[in-house]
Amino acid sequence: MRSAASIVRDARTAAGLTQAELARRMGTTQSAVARLEARGANPRLATLEAAVRATGRHLEIDAPVFPGGSIDASLTARQLKHGPADRLRGLEQMYREARRLQAAGARPRARVG
Repeated sequence: MRSAASIVRDARTAAGLTQAELARRMGTTQSAVARLEARGANPRLATLEAAVRATGRHLEIDAPVFPGGSIDASLTARQLKHGPADRLRGLEQMYREARRLQAAGARPRARVG
């Protein structure tokens, strides 16, 4: 799977544009385009599409089906080795942990500085 950064950079260079030229077409700054092209960039889909469209191209997204489907058969087999009561206890434990994490995320945090 290609990164958003490489998609923008490849589209821009194929169109023969500099970052500044792409920025002008997008109505943004050169530094914003540089951030889009930076390793680890994670733009919204609309931003990625706008950047690619500004190069004169269009964005196509494909979601291929992986061989064997998307289900981890080994995980399913492992879970089925446990009885129903054990599986239910495991689900209840995951639920309690999820609630604990939700509560922790909702607590106000101390401000530093």
